[in-house]
Amino acid sequence: MPKRNAFYAQSGGVTAVINASACGVIETARRHKAHIGKLYAGRNGILGALDEELIDTSRESAQAIAALKHTPGGAFGSARYKLKGLDQNRAEYERLIEVFRAHDIGYFFYNGGGDSADTCLKVSQLGAALGYPLTAIHVPKTVDNDLPITDTCPGFGSVAKYIAVSTREAALDVVSMSRTSTKVFILEVMGRHAGWIAAAAGLAGRRAGEAPHIILFPEITFDRAAFLARIQDCVRRHGYCVIVVSEGVRNPDGRFLADAGTTDAFGHAQLGGVATVIASMVRQELKLKYHFAIADYLQRSARHIASKVDVEQAYAVGKAAVELAVKGRNAVMPTIVRHRDRPYRWTIGEAPLAKVANREKMMPRRFITPDGFGITVAARRYLEPLIQGEAYPPYRAGLPDYVTLRNVGVRRKLPPRG
Repeated sequence: MPKRNAFYAQSGGVTAVINASACGVIETARRHKAHIGKLYAGRNGILGALDEELIDTSRESAQAIAALKHTPGGAFGSARYKLKGLDQNRAEYERLIEVFRAHDIGYFFYNGGGDSADTCLKVSQLGAALGYPLTAIHVPKTVDNDLPITDTCPGFGSVAKYIAVSTREAALDVVSMSRTSTKVFILEVMGRHAGWIAAAAGLAGRRAGEAPHIILFPEITFDRAAFLARIQDCVRRHGYCVIVVSEGVRNPDGRFLADAGTTDAFGHAQLGGVATVIASMVRQELKLKYHFAIADYLQRSARHIASKVDVEQAYAVGKAAVELAVKGRNAVMPTIVRHRDRPYRWTIGEAPLAKVANREKMMPRRFITPDGFGITVAARRYLEPLIQGEAYPPYRAGLPDYVTLRNVGVRRKLPPRG
């Protein structure tokens, strides 16, 4: 196999550990100099390829690349930009191949979720159709934990840990003041279609009566009457009620409770804040004092409390992506394969992108209690290993010491795209 250059890009919402995957890709590529020449990164994700804004990662020191493992955010910039189908916009895919050809790029590593897996698959197909040899490997990443086949998705374990810790700590605050102040606390978490993040909040309570008292999942149709009755009962018995709600909870008619009536760059419904909707119900129907919080970007950027397991898995899939590529594998995604729950044992496998692209893994019903408001023992057994261990970043002057790369650009060889 002749020596070729490689291209790596980050896609979609970043995570606390996506840079650990970048670290795995770059460090492993540097060890495979017989197959891989330069490794370029896309400035602002796939846009970096379309606009020929490439970053030369060889200009970064080994120490800087190693520091990516403990740095959150997207070191090269990410983008919410979905390439349409080949039949709808073949020109964009051809532009990618044109840029890859100009820079002798034979390896494409795309770090993202389901939409990114679809793009990766299409790029590999077009490369074959145009007679341009290109190895395309998807590097899994999503806080939503909704990619199929893989046991879990890098990025999820750290969000799960953050939400479980935040739920427990907020609950201690609320119960301290519940007699004379707040009776209901609402925490809104990410999760458009799958309730994995909301489920992780359930790890905060180990005994009956401990928070969270109510979890609202996208997989369970919202029942207003049952929900309000549960709050009243919880406040009567415990003096307070902690609710964790996924942003994607739906009404019986299928509409999101928080549908803002707009869509994002991927064509997904833009959600407008379900916590305020729930808080309004509590105020109007129950006349109880409440507070709410929206975890938003905090939950996915909190590297200071990342799961050690998550960091290790994020690095491992980046490393495996390069190893699969140099072995000649194409249009595949490295996966995490679970062998045991306690102690947690896992290895790296692989899945064809045709079985990953545009597919979502929902919470199984057996992970949700019969009443639809909590997690089961089976869910706890699945979730607990994913939040284990601490991997604190180094600190300086009381703050995490994160790295900022130089991100030196590569000279353009083509005219700007039209």
